Amino acid sequence: MVCLVKISIMFKISIPFFLVFVLQVAFSQNEKLSLQDFFRPNTYLDAAVEAEFNKMDDTLRVAQLIMPAAGRLGETNEKIEGYIKKRLIGGVLLLNGTMDGFKKMVTDFNALNTKHGGLPFFYSADAEPSLVNRKIQGSAVYKKANEIKTIEEVRKSAEIISKDLQAIGINFNFAPVVDMPPNKTVGYRSMGTHEDSIVPWATEFIRVTQELQIIATAKHFPGHGYVVGDTHMQLVYIDGEMREVMNYPRLIADGVLSIMIAHIAVKNNEEYNTDGLPASVSRKIVTDLLRTKLGFQGLIVTDAMNMGGVASVPNASRRAIEAGCDIVLMPLNVEQSHKEILEKYQSDLVFRAQVDASVKRIIRMKYCLGLMG
Repeated sequence: MVCLVKISIMFKISIPFFLVFVLQVAFSQNEKLSLQDFFRPNTYLDAAVEAEFNKMDDTLRVAQLIMPAAGRLGETNEKIEGYIKKRLIGGVLLLNGTMDGFKKMVTDFNALNTKHGGLPFFYSADAEPSLVNRKIQGSAVYKKANEIKTIEEVRKSAEIISKDLQAIGINFNFAPVVDMPPNKTVGYRSMGTHEDSIVPWATEFIRVTQELQIIATAKHFPGHGYVVGDTHMQLVYIDGEMREVMNYPRLIADGVLSIMIAHIAVKNNEEYNTDGLPASVSRKIVTDLLRTKLGFQGLIVTDAMNMGGVASVPNASRRAIEAGCDIVLMPLNVEQSHKEILEKYQSDLVFRAQVDASVKRIIRMKYCLGLMG
């Protein structure tokens, strides 16, 4: 420490700035990070995250919370490029396209993002075994989730899917589905042919995916399997006990890095009633239950914000962040969502502190993906 003080005096550099500089140099030279480091204590990583965060202005910080979609069912490339130029987004969902088309998007978006001073992007996909061949044409063909019979096949599916995602540049997979089988909308997508296999099979899918440096996402919290209806079309309800919440403690303990919140309301539940609103905008579900009671410290992402279960909620993107979500996926209006979140960020100190915590989680994850530095 004495040597650091002498050097800082010699070159007339403030000690706090110099310490951050030294930590960053040591970190960049000596640290080879992986996703397994996200939850581990790491002084150098902590310092690097703080240093990066302190360089960012408010616009770029809020941008980290917003992820629109590109591709056939997303927004046009021109619109995404406009968001990048204005520094309004922190990632892109690649939604329905081809392997080659998505590769070009990643290359082009990255070049533009670098030019305009953005933080490196998350690129995500709904690459579940049951959906990946429809969402990403040209990807390797493998069994759908409801056709998988053994944990070895689960492991193989995760390997095959992850290698295709790596080839494209996708680093965030919105899979696996851990809902119970009864619901027709999600049941055939569940990671397990029987209720008792879902959690161990999902755990293995997550482990393999994250060892291959792709974020895995357990979904759809607090549970879509025992409800009647489709959240793509309308708001649906869990009536009483949230039975599928029991699927998540083991996944959290085993290190899942991301959990997706469903647009499902909860009624007739004294502690977690969402008062007719979807879970994605309910602080009781996102913060009180998932973040506090279950102790999840990874990234919380909403399901698509254009779905019928949430689309009619006023100021839904801002309210999802208020509830405790880190990332809003496919907001109806990116510019309006950014504006509403930014205005509250600059006027509400409690909200600002919450957003800052989300942004630091996102920066940390991007370091662990090897995107930073």
